Amino acid sequence: MQQSRSRWYGQLYVQVLIGILLGAILGYLQPAFAAQLQPLADGFIKLIKMLLAPIIFGTVVVGIAKMGNIKEVGRIGVKALLYFEVLSTIALVIGLVVVNLMKPGVGMNINSASLDGSAISKYSQVAQEQGGTVEFFLNIIPNTFVDAFAKGSMLQVILLSVLMGVALVQMGSVSKPLINVIDLLLQGLFRIVAMVMRLAPLGAGAGMAFTIGKYGIGTLLSLGHLLVALYVTTLLFILVVLGAVARWSGLPLLQFLRYFKDEILITLGTCSTEAVLPRMMAKLEKLGCEKSVVGMVLPTGYTFNADGTCIYLTMAAVFVAQATNTPLALMDQCVLLGVLLLTSKGSAGVAGAGFVTLAATLTTIHSIPLVGLVLLLGIDRFLNEARAVTNLIGNGIGTIAIAKWDNAFDLQQARRELHAASQPQGAPAEAAAPTSAGKIT
Repeated sequence: MQQSRSRWYGQLYVQVLIGILLGAILGYLQPAFAAQLQPLADGFIKLIKMLLAPIIFGTVVVGIAKMGNIKEVGRIGVKALLYFEVLSTIALVIGLVVVNLMKPGVGMNINSASLDGSAISKYSQVAQEQGGTVEFFLNIIPNTFVDAFAKGSMLQVILLSVLMGVALVQMGSVSKPLINVIDLLLQGLFRIVAMVMRLAPLGAGAGMAFTIGKYGIGTLLSLGHLLVALYVTTLLFILVVLGAVARWSGLPLLQFLRYFKDEILITLGTCSTEAVLPRMMAKLEKLGCEKSVVGMVLPTGYTFNADGTCIYLTMAAVFVAQATNTPLALMDQCVLLGVLLLTSKGSAGVAGAGFVTLAATLTTIHSIPLVGLVLLLGIDRFLNEARAVTNLIGNGIGTIAIAKWDNAFDLQQARRELHAASQPQGAPAEAAAPTSAGKIT
């Protein structure tokens, strides 16, 4: 009995949940102190982010090299981009429909001329620096090989990884020693991730304490209608859309959520999906997805398949228009949707990226007052929790779906792993290094 209790509170998701609850209580009782705890959450995220570039590089290179067929790489890439475009479009449309039905901003009657835009100046400046579509694609190409790793640019690292993987395939058997070295390096990096993840309860708790301490419960109440609208919409998207994709993949949504509960709670506390990217990659491979699919699809999805951010973008933009009594005809909303189909692909997995993307969108279309984003600043952290968790679940299910679509998902392995993870004596591994998975038969 004593051993059973020890295992119970030794589970990572239990520790993270306790950390989040204690952080919320601390933020409510001691807001001044709690508001100073953000560096603890930021430090945890930085510890993970320092490992992302080499982990992504190693996973993609080894996956492609062991695949041994360049045509398979292109096929997986095309399927992934097609899936991302369809799901993100559905998310944008659902957000647009719900915000028009619930009308969270109607009746606020905010005069945009009276709003102080200085608080969002830094976001609008960053949005303008991002440039247009041409600049976005040019920025995928790094200045140097090392520069991509120094900046930690996910798309640049993926580009270099694919090129290196293809080059090793073309070299044939002579490249095996280098592949083995990269594979060993990857195993060591995942060991470091396991050590860093012991700080997850502290990072998640500090992030929640900062959020409640700085913005307070009163901020939630003042813009509660928008918060409820977004949380209801993301929940609807997860249950209906992602639930349908999960069922098609052979892995019911409830089983997926239970298996990835640690990562979901950490994302909830830190508002960053990047904080759990290495663990997601490792667990998806253990679940039966081939290494090459996981390496290519999951990191790319963090940029091109941000379902929660897509829902947020349409709802937040129309909310600002409703709150400032800015008329938006059907054609205006169609234009907004078209612009968001492009700008939403630039959002990353870090906290606050969705707000910058929204600023970039409003800067482009001009019909909605950019200064109206001031209304969202106080609750953006709470909005970010919903969109980050949705992004995480969407990319996890998307990776499984694309793996099955490409016959690279071992359903029997998934069932064995889920059964083992549900056993009391089989505590989930602390981000164990991934193993290669076989194809579904």
